Amino acid sequence: MSVLAASMPLTLTACNFIQYQPKAIDVKLNAEKIASKDPSSPEFIQYLVNSGYKKELLPLKQWGVDELTYCALFFHPSLDVDRSQWRAAEAAVGTASASPTPSINTSAANNSRANEAKSPYAFSLSIDIPIETSNKREIRIENAQHLSLAAKLQIAQSAWQLRNQVALSLNAYQFNLEQSRLLSAEKIQRAEIVAIYQKRLGFGATSNVELSTANLQLQASNAALQANELNHLVLMSSLASNLGLSLPKVKNMNIVTDSNSLLTLKLEPDLQAEAVFNRLDLRIALERYAAAEAKLKLEIAKQYPNITISPGYAYEYGDKVWSLGLSGLLSMLNKNKVAINEATSLREVEAAQFEALQSKIMSDASVAYAQLMQAQQVLENQKNILKQQQHNTQQMNKRLAAGEIDRLELTFAKLELNAVEKNLALAHYQLKIAEAELENTLQKPLIQTTQSLDIEAISLKSASH
Repeated sequence: MSVLAASMPLTLTACNFIQYQPKAIDVKLNAEKIASKDPSSPEFIQYLVNSGYKKELLPLKQWGVDELTYCALFFHPSLDVDRSQWRAAEAAVGTASASPTPSINTSAANNSRANEAKSPYAFSLSIDIPIETSNKREIRIENAQHLSLAAKLQIAQSAWQLRNQVALSLNAYQFNLEQSRLLSAEKIQRAEIVAIYQKRLGFGATSNVELSTANLQLQASNAALQANELNHLVLMSSLASNLGLSLPKVKNMNIVTDSNSLLTLKLEPDLQAEAVFNRLDLRIALERYAAAEAKLKLEIAKQYPNITISPGYAYEYGDKVWSLGLSGLLSMLNKNKVAINEATSLREVEAAQFEALQSKIMSDASVAYAQLMQAQQVLENQKNILKQQQHNTQQMNKRLAAGEIDRLELTFAKLELNAVEKNLALAHYQLKIAEAELENTLQKPLIQTTQSLDIEAISLKSASH
């Protein structure tokens, strides 16, 4: 009885158990939390300072692509998902580092037919102490660490995707504003043409057909302007979604509206090596390959069985018996061949995926660079056409002043100039799209400024945010 009593403290070491705490999801509270996100909050201002943004530029007066990217990195919920997954992967490292736990076995028996010379009771106590062989614990830790680093790099990868989405949304928003300006000017010019035809029709100098045609063109311009203005709210909503903010908050932000401020870029023609070194998804693939390597090492190590040492003591009907047991799985019979073959195949899959990704990145870099160069050439051509059309319009103004042409001809010349300006705005927009695509392919800003943000460093630094 005394042996059993002595074993109880060993089996009931429950002084620091973790208690289950329920945590329900409050949908209403989450909705309120999303609506309350504010880019003018002290928390976000402090985040900017901690991320290296210059204090003298705060509070922000205008929101360009970098400032909006900071906003997305702080408020967008997708990064919270990645951070949670990384913390789970970090916890898995701790789990992998845990050593096997010893176990205690006890038993008690009573023999009703025992004679007076022997005790009717029997008690036993044994401890199973598992011992891992072939560095299995270290290999498990190595595997978990590679997966943890891959999960951490995924935060930066998602951050770059957010920057790309923000840049595209901002470009579309700015292009929409420029289109509205040009369509408004076109509508005014079309209305002038209709007014001129109406006057001429009163003098019998034109036909109803010409007036009807002008009215139809005015209606088309008005419809295009209305559609563009309706699309403005859609584009602003898209930008708000990419920032992780509510639409009312974005409406109050002074967003940069100049869509024609892009500098002419002179880039190195060979960008493949730079893309390979910068791409986060390629580094993630390397970590996953390293994890597959560790998995294979672990399966190979499992060919050698773990050993369990079992010292024990028994009191059997008056006799005291000491024992020492030794056990291990008979894995040496099949040498874990099936699991090793599976791990080998998985490593080959990771290697093939890495090679395919590297090839795609190199190809994408070349295509994105070529598209950017093409967009730059188109823009230069449109600039030259604009200069020529501006010169023609100036000449038409002089001829009108000299009485050589009437106002209708000048208005049509202005319409031609407006059409050229719309083509130029489209060329600017397409160039910005190409720029954003190349930046996303290289995962590196093309135009470096003193305030350019380091996406990878900031996103990983704030992994615990």
